[in-house]
Amino acid sequence: MGKVLMGPQTLAYPMPAFLVGANVDGKPNFMTAAWGGIANGEPPMLSIAIHHHRYTHRGITQNMTFSINVPSTNLVKETDYCGITSGSKVDKVETCRFKVFYGKLGSAPLIEQCPLNLECKVVHILDLGSHSLVIGKIEETHISDDCLTDGEPDVSKIKPLIFVTAPAHQYRAFGEVIAKAFSCGRELKAKRS
Repeated sequence: MGKVLMGPQTLAYPMPAFLVGANVDGKPNFMTAAWGGIANGEPPMLSIAIHHHRYTHRGITQNMTFSINVPSTNLVKETDYCGITSGSKVDKVETCRFKVFYGKLGSAPLIEQCPLNLECKVVHILDLGSHSLVIGKIEETHISDDCLTDGEPDVSKIKPLIFVTAPAHQYRAFGEVIAKAFSCGRELKAKRS
């Protein structure tokens, strides 16, 4: 199999479609971001990359808190809208009819319609060039009760969106289960023994 050199690119799959929330000048705002993920286990932390000029970035630095709201597939239009418009020009909460609530931190707006919400307190903001890498400690997790199976989060009920970059520029749903994690590799491990 041949390989084609493409130069440095931000191709890491899958990319989650998150709705990042922050109060900007006391008003809740949400932006779509796909460059984010788990950064640490204990204490639990995540990272999100945000352009310095983004309106939500301003709110994060004002309050040093933010939220990660995981939209389900039924919120695809709202998720896209929050990525193609600026909160400095429109009220995204009103347009998307988001029901906003606040949790433990009191300053990180959360979206009730999203099945999973994470309240985060900023621990680091790193200037990396085109983006700030915001590292947040997860202070509380909220999950819709209908997204649990036997008291545990169920990704098939959460139905998170996945973003696919150029040239497709698409949102996708999670696909089929192909193997059991921490199990399917045991066959290879057994061969080495």
